[in-house]
Amino acid sequence: MTQKTKSLDTWIRSDFKHMNTELEELYFKNQDSTGVLGENIKKKLVSEGRALIKNLLNEGNTDEGFDSGFELLGDVGFYMAACRRHDITEPSRETRSPLKEASALAMQLGASLGVIPRFASSHLETFNRAVNGEYKTFTSLADEKIFIDFNTRGVFSFIRASEALRNCLPLGISHPITHDLLASAKDSLEEVYISNGSLFDQLNIDRFFYCVRPYYRTHRVGMHEYRGANAGDFAGINVIDLLLGVCKADDPYYSQLLVDKFLFMRPDDQLVLRDCMRRKSLLDSFLECRKDHSNDPWFQKNLKMFLDVCESHGRIAIQHHEKLVHKFIESPADTGMHTNQNDLTASGPPLPVLLKGLKKLCDMRSANEHTEGFDTRYKDLEDLRRCLK
Repeated sequence: MTQKTKSLDTWIRSDFKHMNTELEELYFKNQDSTGVLGENIKKKLVSEGRALIKNLLNEGNTDEGFDSGFELLGDVGFYMAACRRHDITEPSRETRSPLKEASALAMQLGASLGVIPRFASSHLETFNRAVNGEYKTFTSLADEKIFIDFNTRGVFSFIRASEALRNCLPLGISHPITHDLLASAKDSLEEVYISNGSLFDQLNIDRFFYCVRPYYRTHRVGMHEYRGANAGDFAGINVIDLLLGVCKADDPYYSQLLVDKFLFMRPDDQLVLRDCMRRKSLLDSFLECRKDHSNDPWFQKNLKMFLDVCESHGRIAIQHHEKLVHKFIESPADTGMHTNQNDLTASGPPLPVLLKGLKKLCDMRSANEHTEGFDTRYKDLEDLRRCLK
């Protein structure tokens, strides 16, 4: 890390965070985030960040390997996301970002690293280096830390589950150790469910909706508008979808979801997901074997554990949709009459459109029998359940 890179990183961890916190307290106290509140603080935030980023541009190529470059991209992304949150930039009234220096550096870094030129969820979760016990956040608010803490725990549990399922592939579904790997995946998914439950119990609805979520909104980098970071922007959860077989890579809706998120993931995650997209799912493997092997002890034992893993994965999807989406986004948006607000969602589309898509994804992951206009793997899973003795 060069001295100028370190200066930006130190600022993000200190003055930048303090200014955002001051502004959030002003907004929350006055219930107004679009007026003239905190104008002097906003001007200071913009000018200090611009000066530090301009120094980095003048320094030239700061390449010190992927990790250093990706962390720097996160710092620049934090700055641009905060400017968007405080209405300093707003994509509907711009044809290009007014943050010229930040855009230039972000695009340079994104192109060289093979990722989108803005901060991603991994900058908050799996790639958020702590200094003296503190990782980077936008604010000092307790609810932001609660949100990131539990999301990070959940992401790593999903990753452990996905790695266990990937290790099943070279062994095959009849291998005795496959049962152990499936059990490990189930345990990891249960950790996600418990962690999510703690998050939903501890997170303040209004603080999340008004003071945390706005940092994840869309904004322009250069001329292009990029959607906000999403906690699902990592390979693990999609690896689970594909290897269990509850979602298919050739499904038009699901494949579009994957295409849209690829560049929001780190390159190593992109490679893992591409590999899993071409693999035969465990569900299809069990379906192929049921005619000749349904009475075999290995089939009964491993199938039972496989179905338990599918149930755990579906339970998390339902929990996420009914708790996080409904309780922390849909309900407060409706209460505050924000439902039709153009910039409400991190992913860009209006809230009703987003909710419809999220419900469809939930139905696919939980293999819901009752869907409108599309099929899930409900019947296939029921056929396998009938094979159990």
